[in-house]
Amino acid sequence: MKHPHTPYIPPPEMAVDIVAVVTVRPKFNEKFPSDDTLSLKFASSDLDADGQQKPLIGGVATIQNESAEEYTYVAKIQVPRGFGEIGAVIIELKDNSTERFIDTVSVANSSSQNSVTFSCTSWVQPKNLIPDQRRIFFSTKSYLPGNTPAGLVKLRAEDLANLRGQKPDGTEDENERKAFERIYDYDVYNDLGDPDVDMKWKRPVLGGSAQYPYPRRCRTGRPAAVSDPWSEHRGEESFYVPRDEAFSEVKQKMFPANPGKKDKLGSKPFSDFTQIDLMFRDGIEIPPAPHEILRFNISSTLSTMHAPPFVDPSTLQPQPARLVKFPPPEALKRDKFNWLSDSEFARQTLAGLNPYSIQLVKSLPLMSELNPKDYGPQESGFTTELVQKLIGCSITVEEALAHKKLFVLDYHDTLMQYVTKVRSIKRTTLYGSRTLFFLNSDDTLTPLGIELTRPPMDGKPQWKQVFSPSTHATDAWLWRLAKAHVLAHDSCVHQLVIHWLRTHCCMEPYAIAMNRQLSTMHPIYRLLHPHFRFNMRINSNAREILINAGGIIESTFSAAAYSMEFSSLVYKKEWRFDTQALPEDLIRRGMAERDENAPHGLKLAIKDYPFANDGLMLWDALLEWMTEYVHHYYPDEKAIKNDKELKAWWKEIMEKGHPDKKKEAGWPALKTPKDLIQIVSTIAWVGCGHHSAVNFIQYAHAGYFPSRPSIARTNMPTEDFDQIPEELINNPESVLLEAFPSVAQASTVAQTMLILSAHSPDEEYIGSKIEAAWEENPIIAKAFQKFKARLDNLDESIDEKNEDSNFKNRRGAGLVPYEVLKPTSSFGVTGKGVPYSVST
Repeated sequence: MKHPHTPYIPPPEMAVDIVAVVTVRPKFNEKFPSDDTLSLKFASSDLDADGQQKPLIGGVATIQNESAEEYTYVAKIQVPRGFGEIGAVIIELKDNSTERFIDTVSVANSSSQNSVTFSCTSWVQPKNLIPDQRRIFFSTKSYLPGNTPAGLVKLRAEDLANLRGQKPDGTEDENERKAFERIYDYDVYNDLGDPDVDMKWKRPVLGGSAQYPYPRRCRTGRPAAVSDPWSEHRGEESFYVPRDEAFSEVKQKMFPANPGKKDKLGSKPFSDFTQIDLMFRDGIEIPPAPHEILRFNISSTLSTMHAPPFVDPSTLQPQPARLVKFPPPEALKRDKFNWLSDSEFARQTLAGLNPYSIQLVKSLPLMSELNPKDYGPQESGFTTELVQKLIGCSITVEEALAHKKLFVLDYHDTLMQYVTKVRSIKRTTLYGSRTLFFLNSDDTLTPLGIELTRPPMDGKPQWKQVFSPSTHATDAWLWRLAKAHVLAHDSCVHQLVIHWLRTHCCMEPYAIAMNRQLSTMHPIYRLLHPHFRFNMRINSNAREILINAGGIIESTFSAAAYSMEFSSLVYKKEWRFDTQALPEDLIRRGMAERDENAPHGLKLAIKDYPFANDGLMLWDALLEWMTEYVHHYYPDEKAIKNDKELKAWWKEIMEKGHPDKKKEAGWPALKTPKDLIQIVSTIAWVGCGHHSAVNFIQYAHAGYFPSRPSIARTNMPTEDFDQIPEELINNPESVLLEAFPSVAQASTVAQTMLILSAHSPDEEYIGSKIEAAWEENPIIAKAFQKFKARLDNLDESIDEKNEDSNFKNRRGAGLVPYEVLKPTSSFGVTGKGVPYSVST
């Protein structure tokens, strides 16, 4: 009796000959043996007359053509008459061969009619590595679970079980994961610390507790640390992600292979601004106690603005150097002194790399919600009387509030809870802060003042002071110092909350749930899959080098060793799924209100708000695309109700991906097509628009660190002093340089932002290429072309607005134009381009 997995070969008189063509992408410089073969087994979409799966048919594919980029394998297959439509292919490699990246499989008869395409884009392992799993690929036709062709139902379930690591007895594999596996599961953030190296690197577990709620990450299954059973042992190898989530080789070359040692960076300040300028001119010597990232040379990624068709890996290899030299950031190239400008300080809140924090002031006085017993008086230093003095006599405070003229960056309550902790660390400090702005008639903002607050500590009462712009020499320098502190606070919130938490971190559990619960033939899987490309790999890289104990973030940003704990606090206090959609976020911050007669259905509080102006165009384009796609597959509520995979996916996101928030408000019910449209649009927006807006202009605006220091290291000279210190009077520049990041910190941050701001040659930009499964369906293909046309309009609109002098937050002498949401870009650091996913 034949084994059920053995392909059936029919008698010639009962068969039709077809040709199967497989394209395989080799690794750099990889050569396949000339006699290499692939085993192909095809499954019918139909059952036989007895309601059983038809025997598989198949053949052996051999190499017919090869190049550096692609190998082509061909097999001739005999299909028995009445076999039905081919719906799946199972691919097997020779035992003990190396893995293969299967790009596509196409099947057609001799006249190329009735062809079937399988868009695989996946790694396949030799059978001896994973003997109990078959690698199943489905054709580009998409099916809801209830519409699955009968012959594919069991294969659909089998493939999902494999991705969950499900064993024959129904339990899931809980062994330590291996690099070649493709199993998706959840875990808490218990691998940020490294107590086995030194207990000073122990960090709290994020997720699974009321104190430290957090989204979940991909489970690696590593053993517990010896020194702390609640922590996971980090080891020396790269952190596990499922094989298909790994970077492409060309993208991997854009990141350092060595994550670097965990230690505090050198604290030596810059001697003067001339030394700072050398970073971008002749170069500066690699400072003492540098981070290993400074030894990584990515200048080759900036050598051209266009990706070559094939990139030789040798052009992307790091080269040794004694000097570290950076290309001039765009803001520095356009205006060397713009960092001193108050108008640019204000403009950055609308058109900089953190446009997500500015909010409308709805009432005065501003009040803290913190317990006054622990943090001191709740009243802000911005009293009604002081605000009136700051705005002058042209308008009253009451009128300013009524006409929506006052805006604030309010980091008071979140940062105040970490001031005492951070100040216990040498060479750094922290305050709670509020920065107040006034909206001018031309839609520009003017900073009115900065309030810095220290809670009661070390036997001293609460200290707070409001600093404001001044023409008086001493007050002007105090204002510059206060701005440095606020910019460091904004950098911290941007990096840890707006960037890491709300995009990188929160997207990962969506991706895990999708792979565990939605079949690869599910239309929603195929809609969202591009929005998760490389997300899990970049996140695991972050856990290795950026957000880990003693890593780059802790060594260079204001929250220091409490950085990730701080992001957990914000997640607990502020994060909701529904407010991640751009319109809801703007409304939450008072930056917009619903108005059916306004563009995008929203009336902006500041009309010239570049991020919102461009972002809402992108949001609307996404929403229309998602709406047409969803309505094609889900015409009514019944279709939603009957989709068990979709329900399981959404339930798992809430209960396993974000379980610490599962009982809180903000989760759509997923009962109607409208609910699904909002869900998928929100996820897609976070992956493309939100992330791009806060990532790809990091180097442009923060590479020159006086414009945006990542940390402020010294207290304000006026804290607890009645008189101005003589040091500030005699040498104010040295006081500012002492407060700025050290040489080692500034160069480490500049290098990190340069890497993160660069597009790889194989970047996949939103709307640039139609997915095979979308192209297969004429209705979906037409909807995609409409989407693409709207993106082209967005691109043109951005150019037009950047050339219009009426938009003063976009155009002006020395200003960096706002281009970050232009849909496509060339290779390198360009300050524009919207990839589908959070991949950098």
